Amino acid sequence: MVYKIGQKVKGTVTGIQPYGAFVSIDGDTQGLIHISELKHGYIKDISEVVSKGDEIDVMIMDIDEYSSKISLSLRSLQKAKYHPFSNRKNISRYGRKTGVGFQSIDKILPVWIDRALKEIEDKGK
Repeated sequence: MVYKIGQKVKGTVTGIQPYGAFVSIDGDTQGLIHISELKHGYIKDISEVVSKGDEIDVMIMDIDEYSSKISLSLRSLQKAKYHPFSNRKNISRYGRKTGVGFQSIDKILPVWIDRALKEIEDKGK
């Protein structure tokens, strides 16, 4: 079978190593799920997530044309608990705790405009 990057396939875990899990997609094709692609967050032990013989759905992340190695991901099919660029501690810098957001700009913008106009007038004198 011809596989494509981004394709969702079903496979069976055939082996576990400290760096990832090997998954048999069909009788002739095997891929590797790197430990970083097993789930969101830190993984101390791969056997916490998958075990040998488990049937799982995975996504094909990469196919090496020369060696025919297939990189798989279990994490890409899971929803993240939080946005990867947000701070999990929910710091008020993003307006979550304070609820301020962009509303404060409505209040301060007229003040900035008045200052800028005053500076322009002062320079013209």
